[in-house]
Amino acid sequence: MRIALVGPAHPYKGGGARHTTELAHRLAAAGHDVVIESWRAQYPAWLYPGQQLLDVPEGEPYPRTRRRLAWYRPDGWLAEGRRLASADLVVFALLTPLQVPAYLTILASLRRASDPLQPLLPRRPRTVVICHNVLPHERRLGDMALTRALLSRVDTVLVHSPAQAIQARDLVPAASVVTAQMPPHLPLYCLGGDDPPQTPPAHGGAARPLVPPGPADGGAARPLVPPGPADGGAARPLVHPGPADGGAARPLVPPGPADGGAARPLVPPGPADGGTAPIAPWAGRLLFFGVVRPYKGLDVLLRALAGGPPNLTLTVAGEFWGGTGETENLVAELRIADRVRLRPGYVPASEIPALFAAADALVLPYREATASQNALLAFAHGVPVITTTAGALADLVRNGVDGLTCAPGDVADLARVLREISVPETARRLRAGVTATDPAPCWADYLKALLVR
Repeated sequence: MRIALVGPAHPYKGGGARHTTELAHRLAAAGHDVVIESWRAQYPAWLYPGQQLLDVPEGEPYPRTRRRLAWYRPDGWLAEGRRLASADLVVFALLTPLQVPAYLTILASLRRASDPLQPLLPRRPRTVVICHNVLPHERRLGDMALTRALLSRVDTVLVHSPAQAIQARDLVPAASVVTAQMPPHLPLYCLGGDDPPQTPPAHGGAARPLVPPGPADGGAARPLVPPGPADGGAARPLVHPGPADGGAARPLVPPGPADGGAARPLVPPGPADGGTAPIAPWAGRLLFFGVVRPYKGLDVLLRALAGGPPNLTLTVAGEFWGGTGETENLVAELRIADRVRLRPGYVPASEIPALFAAADALVLPYREATASQNALLAFAHGVPVITTTAGALADLVRNGVDGLTCAPGDVADLARVLREISVPETARRLRAGVTATDPAPCWADYLKALLVR
C-alpha cells in the first residue's frame, strides 16, 4: 500500500515527531511504501514559545522524509494535495488546530483526475487523522470549529483513549472513530559514539532496546551517563543555573565514586546477566519532566509537596512556556525553595538517562491528559511513577505495583500518595515492581487499527 504520513518529523522535537517517524518505520517494515510529508515551518514562533527544532535526532530519522509544508504558503498546501492524490492512504497527524487549515487544503485538492482506463479507481485516497489530542487542553477561539471541520472530512478518526473517542463523537457524531492505545515511541540515547540509532525491528519482531549497542551485538559498550574522568572524558553533569545567571551550580546526577558514593545503575540487571534487580537507596527525589503548562498541574504538585513529608525533594526539568517566574513565586510562597530545583529548558535525549538516574519517582500531576510517554520512559529506567487518573495516564501504571495513582487536581490526594512513597519500604517495593514495556505487541495492534477499513 502507498501511504503518506503528513505531520512533524525530525528536526522537530517531541513525542509527536517521534510518533510520526516511528510509525513510518513500522509501516515500512510491514511492507508498505511510505513517505513522510513534513514541515519546514509548522507555525509562527510567536504562537509556539518553546524550542521547535533539534540539531541531533532523538531517534532514527526516516529516510523518505520531505519537508515542503510551510504555514505561510497555502499554494504549497494545494500542491501537496495534488502530489498525494496517487496514494492509497493519507494519514494526518493532528497535534494542534493550527495545523488544520493546511490539512483542509490538502484534503480539498486530493481528488484524482478521472482515468478512463481505471473507471473503478476511487476519486481520492482513503484518509485518516490521528488525534494526539482531539482538542487542546488550553483552547483558543476557533479550535472547536477547526477540529470539527477536519474530523468531518476524513474517512477515519484514530484516537488514543475512550475519553478522546467520546470527545470526537461529540464534535462529529457521524465520524468513524477508532481507538488504539498509544504505542511506545521513546527517544534513543546515542552517547559516546557516532553510530546512528538502531533501526526498529521488522513489524512483529523483537523489542528494540533503549540502550546503544554493546559487545553482544558487535559494538563497543557505550554508557548511558556522560563520560567522566574514569573513561577519559570531562564530567558533564546536569546542573541547574550556575554563576552565569547568578546561581550556584547544583548537579542533578546521583553521587558516584568521586564523592564517596557508589554509582547507581540506570536499569536493573535482568535475566540476561544472571542478576536480579538491586534495591537502590531511597533518597526521596521526585522528578517532574516535560513542558511546564497549566494543565500539567505543577502547582498542584508543589502545594502537595509543601503539605507532605519534609524529606521529599523535587526536580522540575523542562521548558517553562510562560517563564519560571510564576513557579518561583509559588515556591517562595510555600517556603519550599530548599526542596525544589528548577532545570528550565528542553531536555535533549542525551541528558535524559542521567536525569532519571537522579530520580526515585516520576510524578505526573496532570489536571487533564490524553496519553503520555513519560511513564514508559520512567519504567525504561527502572523508576516508579506517581500519576493522576486524568485521561489514559493511569492505564500504564499498576497501582501499588510499579506506581501510585491519585485524583487529578486534588492537592490532598496527591499529598496522601507522597506520604505513601516517602516510606522507604514502599518506595523499594514499587521500584522492584517496575518492568520495561515491549513495544512490538502494542505497535502491531496500532497498525491494525490504522489500516482497518
